[in-house]
Amino acid sequence: MRMQRTLRTAAEFSGIGLHSGELIKGRVLPAPPGAGVEFVRTDLTDAPPIPAHVTYRAAKDRRTRLERGSAHVDTVEHLLAVCTGLGIDNLTVELSGGELPGMDGSAREFVELFKRAGVVEQRSQARLFRLDQPLFVRDGDATLVALPSDRACLTLQYIASFSEPGVSGASFQLDVNAETFEKEIAPARTFCLASEVEALKKAGLGKGATRDNTLVLGDPETQYRFPDEPVRHKLLDLVGDLHLLGAELHAHIIATRSGHALNAELVRQMLDAMRTSETGGLVRRESGLDVREVMRMLPHRYPFLLIDRVIEMDGYQRAVAIKNVSINEPFFAGHFPDAPLMPGVLQLEAMAQLAGVLLLRKMENTGRLAVLWAIDKVKLRAPVVPGDQLRIEVETLRMKDQMAQVRGHGSVAGRPVCEAVLTFTLVDA
Repeated sequence: MRMQRTLRTAAEFSGIGLHSGELIKGRVLPAPPGAGVEFVRTDLTDAPPIPAHVTYRAAKDRRTRLERGSAHVDTVEHLLAVCTGLGIDNLTVELSGGELPGMDGSAREFVELFKRAGVVEQRSQARLFRLDQPLFVRDGDATLVALPSDRACLTLQYIASFSEPGVSGASFQLDVNAETFEKEIAPARTFCLASEVEALKKAGLGKGATRDNTLVLGDPETQYRFPDEPVRHKLLDLVGDLHLLGAELHAHIIATRSGHALNAELVRQMLDAMRTSETGGLVRRESGLDVREVMRMLPHRYPFLLIDRVIEMDGYQRAVAIKNVSINEPFFAGHFPDAPLMPGVLQLEAMAQLAGVLLLRKMENTGRLAVLWAIDKVKLRAPVVPGDQLRIEVETLRMKDQMAQVRGHGSVAGRPVCEAVLTFTLVDA
């Protein structure tokens, strides 16, 4: 175990966003023990702090976006990689816009910034997760394998291959600590393939990219800091995405052609594994609700009440619930007699019911119903069968007047099974 760390003093920085092309001014400030890393949009009135945690990650191409309510911040992975590499647990990052500056395309300038500010220990132990079972995620040819390790550190290996003619693949492996991170990973710059440049421009990406901060693979004029700089940068991104776990990780991770989306899937699996190891899989926190309290808030009854217990609530922003899936569920008689599967629409209904509990907690919504009127970005990723415990999480994206929107996802034993964005209108009961 080690003690938590933060910065000794505040420090300022500025630069151009790699994708937005906007000039962004920022400041990093010390934060108290247990605060974690939070991003604050100073350009938005009353914007809530956005925690650097996988529950606030939103899907976005070629970068990691964190989103809370109507506020978001893009390209956080390089700064978060520095937090992981230098072992900084608590930090407030103020930003004048919606994207971290790209700086020189790597994390080197953030390392120098943090070192100038100084790093100090705090009087609380850092949270540690030592992986004790193999985990695996895959998307086409991209894979991530996380293995238990008998070493008290994070070991990473990345295996890359590129479709660009004349650009060869490579592999790189190291144990992550402050020294190896600063020397071997932090200076590696972001990159794209020469064949992608025009498509990225048409998509409105890379507006702040230059030859100094972005490598163009397949371009003979590209100058490298390392012969395998693109592979090292993929490790830099992975280190940054792993920070979203919210704990120091001891494991051996082997990545093949993975990117931000797959990194996040692995982090979600590790988060569920960490919760299971810490709590035995189910904890009813003081902020939770039993089924009787749920029934006082929702009009649903058997056989259509699809959440058994709310195990966690974070104000009006986030809630977690479970649904214990039994063979006695009435829908299994017809869906399907020889191969019982929980219908995807009922998984979404369970998600909607939990969202209703979250939204109806506000006093001004007393006596109202949360009526679902739109479902977007639905993905049903894996089957839910008798004996499973479906874990459902919802987070409020926006709430104004009679309209509310939430993002939800479900998992079974750490495996993602469903996700969607749900929009409600609040009407008088």
